[in-house]
Amino acid sequence: MRGHSNRPSERGHRIADQIQRDLSELIRLEVKDPRLGLVTLTDVEVSPDYAHARVFYSVLPDDPAQLARTEEGLTACRGFLRARLGRLLKIHQTPELHFVRDDSTARAIAMSELIDRALAGKSNG
Repeated sequence: MRGHSNRPSERGHRIADQIQRDLSELIRLEVKDPRLGLVTLTDVEVSPDYAHARVFYSVLPDDPAQLARTEEGLTACRGFLRARLGRLLKIHQTPELHFVRDDSTARAIAMSELIDRALAGKSNG
């Protein structure tokens, strides 16, 4: 008997990739919410039963006001996106969408700036 793993199956990866592609297109082409600016979907994780999908996103500009507007916009259109996604996916149950801010890009930029400052200080001293 095989043990259960928390790792997603190959099918889970394919479904997550399809959700990411489809949602990106829907947001770009069909969502007309002015609160959504430059939103990039960076990753999708689906639960093993496909009931839930965590959709990671990043925003430009990465300032608190834009982040708040984007979060409001994504929350407002979540039902619309799920309904449209349900027509596109070939699975039994359309997952509930949970949008999660991906701040890895902002952290990488901040880290790069720290390194640049440290190196600039080192060369001056």
